[in-house]
Order: sequence, then structure tokens, then C-alpha cells
Amino acid sequence: MKAQRLGAWIAIFLGASYFIIPLIGTIEFSLRMRRGVYSFDAYQSVFSDIQFRETFGYSMLMALLTIVFGMLLVVPTAYWVRLRLPQMRPIVEFVTLLPLVIPAIVIVFGYLRMYNSSSVLPLTGYTTGTNILLVCSYITLSLPYMYRAVDTAMRAIDVRTLTEAAESLGASWPTIMFRCIFPNVMSGVLSGAFITLAIVMGEFTMAALLNRPAFGPYLQLVGANKAYEPSALAVIAFSITWLCMGLLNLISRFQKSAPAR
Repeated sequence: MKAQRLGAWIAIFLGASYFIIPLIGTIEFSLRMRRGVYSFDAYQSVFSDIQFRETFGYSMLMALLTIVFGMLLVVPTAYWVRLRLPQMRPIVEFVTLLPLVIPAIVIVFGYLRMYNSSSVLPLTGYTTGTNILLVCSYITLSLPYMYRAVDTAMRAIDVRTLTEAAESLGASWPTIMFRCIFPNVMSGVLSGAFITLAIVMGEFTMAALLNRPAFGPYLQLVGANKAYEPSALAVIAFSITWLCMGLLNLISRFQKSAPAR
């Protein structure tokens, strides 16, 4: 018994070291921009760079649009499949898992082939169209996580009873969706939103090939041309991901501890 417990602690220590030691090294290196002393000069250089602010703001906007339109697509789909079309569940789950199987570069090349300036729908011919295409690309990438989070939250409620009760009171379908279903699956919606935010902020392939000023290509550009700033950006990107995971964990705990109504 003691040997098993010791082995478990050794495995935990080795696993933690695998992730923590490189991170400590990255943080330490990001503080050595000024020779001989530790300083936040690299972070100051990053935050004072106008390109950092522009790309970060652009990616945050794309993340917000991806979350809003993605959830408007996923929640009604999961609701309709669970309520009316349970036989379509395997097909829908298979479709939502395709972005995990098909590489992002294949998806974006397909978009460029279908929506280039010489096609019937030339989205890449102007900035707004390319932004729309990028949001659709991000929705595709985040679809597996969005759908799983919402579907899991929807399993915890009685969709049919809520719908029948709302219909008996004369509620329309938009009212049922936005006043009955969305509030009851908000934990799943927020879980999918935080995961989507982390995906969008670090995504490189689609933004680079669509030539959009996103945060991912900016990370690559700085990493190829500077020494200490890439480490600072890596720490910032890690912090964003950890913040999303922390908020997700906090919301999950709050949802579990909330009293049943």
C-alpha cells in the first residue's frame, strides 16, 4: 500500500515537473531583458507595442463574435436533437467531431477555394467578408467543445417538461429558447465560451492563411524577430488560458453548490 502511494506521488511529481519547470524557465527568461537584474522590461515592451494592442483587441472581438454566433447555432441544435430528433444524435455528434479529425489547414484551404475572389460568393475579396469567414472558421474549430458543453448541461434538465410547460402558458419558440432553455444551460454555455476564447486567442493557421491581424500570427512574428518578448507573450498567453480554466472551474463549482429550484 505504501509502495503504491509512493509511486503515485512520484508520478504526480514527474508530471508536474514536466509542465512547471519549463514554465518557470520561461518566466525567468522573460525577466532578464535588462542585463544583470530582473525586470519587467519585456512586458513593458510588449504592452507598449501598438501591434500587440491591435491584434489582441482584434482576436478578442473575433472570440466574442464566435461565442455569440456559435452558441446561437449550437444551443438550438442540441435542443432540437434532444427534443424532436433523438435518432439524429449520432450523426450530429459525428459532424461536431469532424474538426478534431480534419486539420485546420485543410479546412482553411477549402474555404479559400470556395470563397476566393473569383467564386460566386467572394468573401475573401473584401475585409468584412474575410472577417466573416474567419469567424465561421473559429466556430468550426470550437464546435466539438461548444456542442459537448451544451449537450452535457442539457442532459441535467428535463427539456420536454420545460417545453410543454412553456407551450401550455402560450410561449412562442423564441421565448422558450431564450427564457427557458438558455438560462438552464448557462453553465454549459459559459464553459464552451471560455474554451472558445482560449482557442481563438492562440489560433494561428486560419488567421495567417486568411491574412488577418490576429493575436496568433503576431505571437509567431514576435517569436521570429525578438528574444525576450516572445517569452513574455508566452506567459501572457498562458495566463489567458489559465484565467479561462479558472473561471470555468469556478462556474462549475458554483453550479454544483447552487440549491436546486
